[in-house]
Amino acid sequence: MEKSDSQPSLERSKFSAGIFNRRSFLEPWTIAIATIALLVASPVLFVLSNVFVDASEIWSHLASTVLTRYIANSFWLALGVGFGVLVIGVGTAWLVTMCRFPNRGIFEWALLMPMAAPAYILAYTYTDFLEFSGPVQTLLRQIFGWEYGDYWFPNIRSLGGAIVLMALTLYPYVYLLARVAFLEQSASTLEASRILGCNPWRSFWVTALPLARPAIVAGLALALMETLNDFGTVQYFGVDTFTTGIYRTWFAMGERVAATQLAAFLLLFVLALIWLERWSRRRASFYQTSTSYKSLPSYSLRGIRGFGAWLACFAPLGLGFLIPAAVLLEMAIAHARQTFDDRFWELAGHTAVVAVATALVAVVVALVMAYGIRLRPNPWMRFAVRIAAMGYAIPGSAIAVGILVPLGRFDNTVDSAMRSTFGISTGLLLSGTIAALIFAYLVRFLAVSFGTVESSLGKIEPSLDEASRSLGYTPTHTLVKVHVPMMLTGLLTASMMVFVDVVKELPATLVIRPFNFDTLAVRVYNLASDERLAEASGPALALVLVGMLPAIVLSWRIARSRNVR
Repeated sequence: MEKSDSQPSLERSKFSAGIFNRRSFLEPWTIAIATIALLVASPVLFVLSNVFVDASEIWSHLASTVLTRYIANSFWLALGVGFGVLVIGVGTAWLVTMCRFPNRGIFEWALLMPMAAPAYILAYTYTDFLEFSGPVQTLLRQIFGWEYGDYWFPNIRSLGGAIVLMALTLYPYVYLLARVAFLEQSASTLEASRILGCNPWRSFWVTALPLARPAIVAGLALALMETLNDFGTVQYFGVDTFTTGIYRTWFAMGERVAATQLAAFLLLFVLALIWLERWSRRRASFYQTSTSYKSLPSYSLRGIRGFGAWLACFAPLGLGFLIPAAVLLEMAIAHARQTFDDRFWELAGHTAVVAVATALVAVVVALVMAYGIRLRPNPWMRFAVRIAAMGYAIPGSAIAVGILVPLGRFDNTVDSAMRSTFGISTGLLLSGTIAALIFAYLVRFLAVSFGTVESSLGKIEPSLDEASRSLGYTPTHTLVKVHVPMMLTGLLTASMMVFVDVVKELPATLVIRPFNFDTLAVRVYNLASDERLAEASGPALALVLVGMLPAIVLSWRIARSRNVR
């Protein structure tokens, strides 16, 4: 009797442990996740498949003219932004976590605010703010009596300007993960370093920083991926990178194969970045030897040190959010009739439609993926989910190329067949449609939704699944009746994160959007490109206000994570 009872439990344990078998592979949840992974990965696979397509003539032209500049600018941009986000993100995270100085409680959440403003909006704002006729140079001439040509002023529209502005908007990626890592560190470990004679500075370098290294590197990788994805900033500043090269090669030169190959090389850059991040941690393992969550030791900074800490936190906040927001608000109020016209509300409707639709689809797909892994945690399922969730690392321009080219070929094939058979033209069925645009957003931001949904689902005890099955519920009914109501907050958070990312996305929108279907991000780009910055202030301010939502939510969640006093 004991043997017969133990045998089924043994089989179930093997099944839940992820042992692959033919039956599990053919089940609906496995098929659904495999299909999702294949669809989401198809643009990336198509781009990579074009690496060895013969386009020697156009490539010889690119190599002799602009290719070296694309590579050099992309490299220096990534290097400069990487250094900037590390210094700002890690430094401010350590200060607000471990030090006491004036307004520290405000800086804890306010330092996330710069992530609300996309880098291209900062580029447009600071160009108007720092140009010759702008308020800064005008004030300098009034104070010192200078005339044109009497003084030197740095050119914001340059590679250096792009590095500074991107660092100011992307450092919250490092700040967020570094602060969480510092909060989760054991107080006993830090106290032990002090007992061994380490001053606060040395304790940071030899103890806290190595323990937080995995989180910091992950934040740095996210920031660099966003840097390589940027189009609006580098295009407006005249900095030639791979993203601007893809757009120019496709639309200005009409060379789709060459544009696809440029996208493939950009994709290889990103994959190399991911590999480098994992290789750097291949033999490094960092563990907390204590689960103590008593108050972390803190250092009181007074006088000049307190002011220095305050200034170190206020500078990125002011430059990355307060000044741009104030400039945009002033321009939007001064030109309210021009900016908030009927066209603005029409584009706001377009933006809301695609953002809401993408958020809903992304949450449903992420829920299917997360629940599928919960039911069948075998290696094949995990591999498929990893493939499906890799889109966030892929630049939007590369995704756009990987979608439009095969869709264009499909539409042309169908049109030719219909013409030859029935004498009618079907035109473009999928290319340049809202469905193609939403699919591009889904490929790009599915990982954002999946991470939140998986974390929310993982907090539900497995015993609830067993209880539901014992009452006769199928896995689908269990998901709908039991899990979804319990995950409502996580699902809403995931949808909000995707919504905001879609609203701010520019490269993929520029390439894939239907004819005469612009969004607020495209409107800002078009107006700023025509030097109509005052008219662009309204849509830009709207993007900043929408972008504040995830920053506020993340600030609230950090504040609840641990009481540091």
